[in-house]
Amino acid sequence: MADILTTPPPGALAAVIRLHAEYYSRHWSFGLPFEAKVAAQLGEFTLALPHPDARLFLAMDDADILGAIAIDGRTRDDARLRWFIVADHARGGLGRRLLHAALDFARDRGFPRLTLGTFAGLDAARRLYEEAGFVLTHEAPAATWGVTVTEQVFTLTSPPSPAPPPAGTAPPAA
Repeated sequence: MADILTTPPPGALAAVIRLHAEYYSRHWSFGLPFEAKVAAQLGEFTLALPHPDARLFLAMDDADILGAIAIDGRTRDDARLRWFIVADHARGGLGRRLLHAALDFARDRGFPRLTLGTFAGLDAARRLYEEAGFVLTHEAPAATWGVTVTEQVFTLTSPPSPAPPPAGTAPPAA
């Protein structure tokens, strides 16, 4: 089982960029402009770490980064969920674990609202977002990545607390 870390090891930035570049090239024909934009924005974000209102979560198995997600709340007014990716061979629950780790952080920081940008067709991710309470608030066609897609914005107001443990189970130790 992959561990979820918040202290990026050497090479983490390159691994997360590579996961994005390979997935979106293979499945959506996004090219170098997409990879460059992910690299620039993720690089700028990681230069601000550590930051009390921003966190990068990495799923790692041995020395391999299998997935990532970030909460960027540096402006406090517009906290964003970003760079959510899981390697194809690691799917089957890891994305849900990463999303819950990020939402727990957002809830603990008291962000009143989270937004995320994505596009139509990423159905597995959309199911996770909607299960977590995100609501589609905007969509429009755009060619931001060199390919026309229907870009979407999802919003979560007051990130919910995690579900309580089933009856008859003890709460986790503090």
